[in-house]
Amino acid sequence: MAELRSNDSSAVAHRAGFVALLGPPNAGKSTLLNRLLGEKLAIVTHKPQTTRSRILGILTLPHAQLLLQDTPGLHESGSRLNSVMNESVAEALRTCDLGVLLVDRAQGWIPVHERLLKDLRASRKPFVVLGTKSDLHDHVELVWPPAALSAEEISVSISGLTGEGVPALLETLVAALPESPALYPKDELTDRPVRWLCAELIRESVFQCLEQELPYAMAVEVVRFDEENPDRVMIYANLLVGRESQKRIVVGAGGRTIKGIGIRARKSIEALLGTGTYLELFVKVDPKWLKSAKRIHELGYR
Repeated sequence: MAELRSNDSSAVAHRAGFVALLGPPNAGKSTLLNRLLGEKLAIVTHKPQTTRSRILGILTLPHAQLLLQDTPGLHESGSRLNSVMNESVAEALRTCDLGVLLVDRAQGWIPVHERLLKDLRASRKPFVVLGTKSDLHDHVELVWPPAALSAEEISVSISGLTGEGVPALLETLVAALPESPALYPKDELTDRPVRWLCAELIRESVFQCLEQELPYAMAVEVVRFDEENPDRVMIYANLLVGRESQKRIVVGAGGRTIKGIGIRARKSIEALLGTGTYLELFVKVDPKWLKSAKRIHELGYR
């Protein structure tokens, strides 16, 4: 496989472009995004398919600007939500300047990788195949680099958790981007509004507090976001479920479950905003949200 080579950043022109992070669910895309940015932008849980939409993270370096697009894990399902998520993956691949195909080295190469590799080759855009979770030790029998790659195609291994291999990966990504001035102001981190990021942190708490499949049938809608008092942001949000029986589970006996979700989410939101937060959550039955592409887009899943 092609070897990594260090680049003298002082000898090259400024580079910038969109970098699509692609792969199956739970491959480590969101963990990598947060690691590269040095901040928590994308929510991360131990459950697969947590990411529902493209999230742009803007990494500005002295000599380059990487516009990192975290994407949902590509997988097959008949649901409307999954169709929207797969469409967002396809759009990220169409509009990127550079693709990064993530492979969980604890799981190995699977059919989704074959599909994405075919699409990347057909796009004729540069790409890197990235082995993640190299800090784990239960993958020693797996072949790396993947046999599907040609000798000219670049493969790298990193640990998004520990940061091992990340500096070399950054050098590789920067070298593959087109020469361009910065495309966003240097102090911007994302194009997503703060209220949407807060909704995502609430949804992360839902995944942490609820078991089995229920979190996948839920969405979060911030209905009021009041920053009038700089010392205490007021946030009111609906937790959307499809059925009354689900509402009872989310509320919990004596309201204990929804209270636990709120406590976790408030701590994360305060860390994001750097200020006190009043958070009030409501559970709302909305059976149409999972079936309507328009409603899914209204919730920011795109």
